Order: sequence, then structure tokens, then C-alpha cells
Amino acid sequence: MRVRIVVAGKNRVRKRFRQTCETIVINAHGGLLYIAQPLEMSAMLVITNPFTQEEQECRVVYLGEETDKAQLVGIEFLTPAPHFWGVEFAQPDWQGAPAPSNSSQPN
Repeated sequence: MRVRIVVAGKNRVRKRFRQTCETIVINAHGGLLYIAQPLEMSAMLVITNPFTQEEQECRVVYLGEETDKAQLVGIEFLTPAPHFWGVEFAQPDWQGAPAPSNSSQPN
């Protein structure tokens, strides 16, 4: 799900940055996004949801492909924030519908 956010932190050369970007994947624990900054694993970032102005501290947990425009970055919230994205995620005790029976016996 694409969500526009503002990311702030320090890049690989310790220079402060603040930029707007879009997520590619989100979940209750963080997300995956492209950031046009060279980052290191475990770098600390602050992301802001511009619609709610809520801020969340997070850490870089994945560094993926790097293009000439941006790098794929996985982030993890430092504290649980299941409502940060404005999306309701399934609860831990959620169970899906039972699988349909493949029985071909008539009733």
C-alpha cells in the first residue's frame, strides 16, 4: 500500500536530511520504501504521517537495491504503532475462514 510520508535522519556521511517519499509495503511493525539517501543498517530515522502529523521513531532493518534515484529501505518501528498508517491490520488472534471441504459426497 502506498502511503506518503516524511522521513528525517542522518545519512551514511552523517548529514541531516528530510524528504518526502512513498511506502511500497506497510505493516503494523514498519514498512518498505525508497529513500534517496545513502543509509546504513540500524540507522535511526523519524517518519511523519503528514495527514495525522504523528511521528514514529524507527530503525533501518533492510537495505535493498540501490538505483540512481533511491535505495530500497526496510524500517521497523521502535515502539508498537499499529495505527500509524491509518490502516487496521489483522489482530494476532484473527483466524481466517475455514477451508472449503473437497468432499464430493451428496447429502
